[in-house]
Amino acid sequence: MSDLSLLERQMTEWRRDFHRNPEFGFEERRTARFVAEVLRDLGLEVAEGVGGTGVVGSLRRGNSNRAIALRADMDALRITEATGLEWSSATPGTMHACGHDGHTAMLLGAARLLAEEGGFDGTVHFIFQPAEEWGRGALAMLEDGLVSRFPFDEIYGIHNMPGLPVGHVETRSGPFMSAEDNFEIVLKGKGGHASRPQGGREVMVPACALVMELQTIVSRRISPADIAVVSVTELTTDGTRNALPSLARILGDARSFRPEVSARIEEEMRRIAAGIAMLHAVEAEVTYSREFVSLVNDADLSAAALDAARPVSVRAGEAAEPVTGSEDFARYLDHAPGCFLFIGNGEDCAPLHHPSYDFNDAALLHGAQVHASIARARLGQR
Repeated sequence: MSDLSLLERQMTEWRRDFHRNPEFGFEERRTARFVAEVLRDLGLEVAEGVGGTGVVGSLRRGNSNRAIALRADMDALRITEATGLEWSSATPGTMHACGHDGHTAMLLGAARLLAEEGGFDGTVHFIFQPAEEWGRGALAMLEDGLVSRFPFDEIYGIHNMPGLPVGHVETRSGPFMSAEDNFEIVLKGKGGHASRPQGGREVMVPACALVMELQTIVSRRISPADIAVVSVTELTTDGTRNALPSLARILGDARSFRPEVSARIEEEMRRIAAGIAMLHAVEAEVTYSREFVSLVNDADLSAAALDAARPVSVRAGEAAEPVTGSEDFARYLDHAPGCFLFIGNGEDCAPLHHPSYDFNDAALLHGAQVHASIARARLGQR
């Protein structure tokens, strides 16, 4: 049997090393080399450079042809860290503000548990993915032949959740995490002197009106039975203190769980932008893109994952409601059924994507054990 206290210390060292040396999406070369070396030392078959900087380790036991995949993400964010911790980021402007350092360490820990102890019949593929924050890493690995090169019957992923106590696990069958759409609306007019607004067709007033009108999409155009969010996150112009702007850019993001709702949001956004542009005699250009698809967990595998997690958790249960955050793990679910779960990162933890966030090392062993328990349950020895 593995020495769990030793494993926990080792995962903590790994995690803090990843945290100290964060790498942005598709730049995770150091992290990928580190992961590949650990997996090889454990005796796994290892493939590097999958989808750019992705790594896949494969562990086989017994005679079964069944296979499952366990996935972790490796990339960091363009955020300046403010934790002041001993293991703070040594890369200015980049930090692990979403816990991917912990996810990587947890999956390495699970690989060690399963390599040393076995307890399953079949193949486990350990997928270490780049560029989750971009929403591009899963697609890159899939386009590089992930499914054909490392076929699997089911796939599972784990993400930490601030506010949830350490030792707790939550998931939800069906729609669990939302799709994410990005939009940019550019208004073009004719600027002028701030003292003579009548002499031009400035865009600040229509831009402000447009920001407010976009809020009516969810409140008045989407059914209350559907979950949807439209958020404006940036408004920039080419104006200055005494000059009215001739160009304004409005950027933001929309969340939903059904393609029909996403399509309705785009339709209404284009209609509102065109109407306000006509009212103010300016031009409007709308760019709308779909970055993340909705994450839909398999009902049977969600129940099975919670059953597997219970023996190694304080609590494992159904989440109260879907989450409007997005995850590109959803892309794998187009190719195989699976389940995405949250584990607790502590009730006093800073929120994800915050400069003061840090993954809770007390959650590492729990995450590794949940991964390993799912693998053993789904590849039970016969």
